[in-house]
Amino acid sequence: MKNVYFIGIGGIGMSALARYFLHRQKSVAGYDRVRTPLTQALEQEGALVHYSDSVQLIPPAFRSGGDTLVIYTPAVGSDNSELRFLRKSGLKTVKRSEALGVIAADKRLLAVAGTHGKTTTSTMLAHIMTEAGGGCNAFLGGISKNYSANLLLADSPFMVAEADEYDRSFLQLFPEVAVVTSLDADHLDVYGSFGELQRAFAAFVSQLKPGGALVVKKKLTRDGKPAFMPQLDRRMYTYAFDEPADFYAANVKPLEGGCYSFDLCMPGQTLCGCTVGAPGWVNVENVVAASAAAWVAGADVQKLPEALRTFRGVQRRLDVQLSTPAVTYIDDYAHHPEELRAAITSIRGMFPGKKITGVFQPHLYSRTRDFAAEFAESLSLLDELILLDIYPAREEPITGVTSALIFDKVSIERKTMCSKSDLMATLKGKDLQVLVTLGAGDIDAAVESIKRMFND
Repeated sequence: MKNVYFIGIGGIGMSALARYFLHRQKSVAGYDRVRTPLTQALEQEGALVHYSDSVQLIPPAFRSGGDTLVIYTPAVGSDNSELRFLRKSGLKTVKRSEALGVIAADKRLLAVAGTHGKTTTSTMLAHIMTEAGGGCNAFLGGISKNYSANLLLADSPFMVAEADEYDRSFLQLFPEVAVVTSLDADHLDVYGSFGELQRAFAAFVSQLKPGGALVVKKKLTRDGKPAFMPQLDRRMYTYAFDEPADFYAANVKPLEGGCYSFDLCMPGQTLCGCTVGAPGWVNVENVVAASAAAWVAGADVQKLPEALRTFRGVQRRLDVQLSTPAVTYIDDYAHHPEELRAAITSIRGMFPGKKITGVFQPHLYSRTRDFAAEFAESLSLLDELILLDIYPAREEPITGVTSALIFDKVSIERKTMCSKSDLMATLKGKDLQVLVTLGAGDIDAAVESIKRMFND
């Protein structure tokens, strides 16, 4: 196989795979709907990328059945003309998750799953294994600030991967160490019910290799077992933020700038005076999980404190864009009610007494419909809310489902609805102390404009 063609090449997981095959000296091309920094970087690295769904734009060399592998994202609809054409042409077509599973098959896989928290935790784990575990390969669901990349390659048997539950993608992975950070109702458009989602997580954990181990958030356990699965025949370790577990943080203290110091408690020893170089209490919890997985994998415990201290975070995860004495601006990917709660309470802890204004762009009609009350409850933790229209992503509109479903249930008085095109005008009339943009759609396209507004 000489060529790899990607349909949806600009996705965070797809772009990591594209970079991997470029590194393997394969010819890489692909389609995506819009040009983004990710696709521009791929073009600079040698990939041929176009932005119209057109069979005529597929490079001729990528139409040969014997020489081309086609990888597509499940976010691409069945009406995509390129995917239909390539399938009819007899080319081998696989989902992103299948390709990742093949790459991971001969590695010592450390896989991080969870309905939220998995991107930061897997990126932390990759950094820890790089600094204290002799190196690792990593396929990440975000851009690591330490490495300015979502792909790490090393001469190492270890591989870190974000195990995505969407479309049951994580069932292509057979890890040596599995981490489960959270399990909340989500992707009900795929699963139909929370019980079915729980069963998928149980199936993922059951795929642990013999001798492997599960690292799971303590609150997800009951009677010494994961609450979402009846039987577990592998080792299990629990972790928690600041309550006793196999791994937990003690003596947690805030530092200037929003970071924290803490003692990392683990089986048989405690590492005192640790800090994590990314802000927010939630990152203390995430780094406890990552440290636990690295410990199970045999990382050098004595190197852990320095690895934690030098972790710089992930783009769009409590990502401080601007910090002045007058105002702080943060951008975050949160798009589920529990993610919003974690982000907002973390920011509240970073800036006690400050007014927090949030701009939230709901992601998906189905998610808005299913969790409108929960979204409203989390967003009511803000001091002021600016609510944008729903970002549809892969979905067609659903009759009667708009951002108003959330807006009407938000309990705070200072709340506004506006379109994304009116956002800048709306912000200019606000008294802002701490501003946070939230969402998984295209709200991040406003980041530079917001920063310019503050700098003008």
